[in-house]
Amino acid sequence: MVQETLEKTKHLVWPEIEKYLKDPVYPTQFTIPANYLKDINSYWKIVREYPNRKGKYLRPTLVLLVASAMGAKIKKAVITAAAMQLSEEWLLIHDDLQDNSENRRGEKTLHKLYGMELAVNAGDTLTTIMWKVLLDNEKVLGPEKTFEIMNEFYKTLLRTEHGQAVEIMWSKKRKRISDSDWFFLADGKTSYYTISLPVRLGAIVAEASKEQIEKLTEFGLYLGRCFQLVDDILDIETDKKEGKLTIPIIKGVPYAQKLATNLGKKAGKIFEENLSFLSHEPAKTQLRELIDFVLERKY
Repeated sequence: MVQETLEKTKHLVWPEIEKYLKDPVYPTQFTIPANYLKDINSYWKIVREYPNRKGKYLRPTLVLLVASAMGAKIKKAVITAAAMQLSEEWLLIHDDLQDNSENRRGEKTLHKLYGMELAVNAGDTLTTIMWKVLLDNEKVLGPEKTFEIMNEFYKTLLRTEHGQAVEIMWSKKRKRISDSDWFFLADGKTSYYTISLPVRLGAIVAEASKEQIEKLTEFGLYLGRCFQLVDDILDIETDKKEGKLTIPIIKGVPYAQKLATNLGKKAGKIFEENLSFLSHEPAKTQLRELIDFVLERKY
């Protein structure tokens, strides 16, 4: 069922993303001459590489499901969900570069295919497109909600970049980290961005109260930590090669699995006891299934 839910999101969100993966109409003076279009088209192939591969689409799915579970029409949340997915595309390009990763979504990473310089530039282009998508939310949500959602992206992405920076610094000068150190990294890199941001975005689209958004954020904290722990377990061999400091590497997989299970249970308890406002079906049930998916996933 979870895979069907994720695929449905792709069906809804991908067309919204795809229409931005091309040049806009430039002023007449800066129209691209026909004799240079071959090079520009070659570059767009690079830019489209990660979006075309698609991922799990977990983050945009959370945006849509929370909005829907609170009674909002899906079409009101699709642009926000598209921006959420685009943010993942450029973050992954930069992350792969920083880790010098070999593969992404079953194929070679962008910098391995086209070189570091073009990969960085493609990441920059996707970032630019993401902000344009967010601006276009005004057509659906109006200026006030559009600003609120853009501000959410600003704060979350900044916190994510801080988490990534600290992980890089620690990997060069530390040999061990404590659980609290790991939580700090995970909250910056994953909990906020991967779970709390998309559920907050869906709630904003659905006109949620501040109290409801706060409860969703707490839910995202624990489910996000669970998500990152499972990631670390699945990627343990790659992380060892890249010199990362993770709980499975330092304390072992059994310890990490037990911790992930406890975090997943905390998220599930919050969902059952504090998020009763997520009441519309089938979105409510689909959200509950995603909690189990985060803990039990194999990819």
